[in-house]
Amino acid sequence: MVIEAELRGGVIYGDQVNGEYVYMPASEVGAVPPLCVYETPAARVDVDMKEALRLIRVRSLKPARHPRLGESSF
Repeated sequence: MVIEAELRGGVIYGDQVNGEYVYMPASEVGAVPPLCVYETPAARVDVDMKEALRLIRVRSLKPARHPRLGESSF
């Protein structure tokens, strides 16, 4: 899946208006299974890859610039 490959490559998916982001931290590269981060203005939680892909789909998140991390999570 293209989105999974992009997450593994450091692409950050988000919605800048609502402050929601999904990304895979650099520390998870090579981890089996890798964890991703789902970040909202209220919290930051670890999610597995399946949940990260679900959140991107249902929240209609697109590649975005994170206010702290910038263009890439690496």
